[in-house]
Amino acid sequence: MDKNCEEVVSPNVYFDRDFDIEAAKILPGEYYVTARDMVLVTVLGSCVSACIRDRVSGIGGMNHFMLPDVAQDNSNPVSLSARYGTYAMELMINQLLKMGARRASLEAKVFGGGNVLRGMESSNVGGRNADFALSYLHTEGIAVASQDLLDVYPRKVYFFPGTGRVLVKKLRKMHNETIIEREQAYRSRLKTADIQGDVELF
Repeated sequence: MDKNCEEVVSPNVYFDRDFDIEAAKILPGEYYVTARDMVLVTVLGSCVSACIRDRVSGIGGMNHFMLPDVAQDNSNPVSLSARYGTYAMELMINQLLKMGARRASLEAKVFGGGNVLRGMESSNVGGRNADFALSYLHTEGIAVASQDLLDVYPRKVYFFPGTGRVLVKKLRKMHNETIIEREQAYRSRLKTADIQGDVELF
């Protein structure tokens, strides 16, 4: 297989009958990069997703991440949390470049950061995630073509890397707690990550 057709790293690949195209569902802590004609899908609460593509070649990817909490007695908790976020972003960007994307041609669209985790309003989880993503992209010189951040609703995001098209549906009525439960479980797993050393994405 041509290296430009490789994808990393989400096991949830299926055929989307609505769009008549192959799709990959990105869960918390995952990312996916492809050069093929397909759609990348995720559902976000307080997590953030960066959809990054090479606007010339169409190679693109989507991630889904949250900054971890760190101990309050740590000497520099902000930098430790940001280190994890940087790692989550660089994993995907490095894969984009490995597959042939050019850094100078990268553009991003950013989504999520909603205030949906009950009991977490005071810590502003979604706001921290959104601020980090925008700050990181600015520092790296990657233009943000569009964004839909904050608010109080979860979002379902469809990203078509080949064209850059994005569809966002705000989930104003949720009939189950799946999104919140999934993010709370992910948040709990992040507490056990060794932020100062190698960090494993779950």
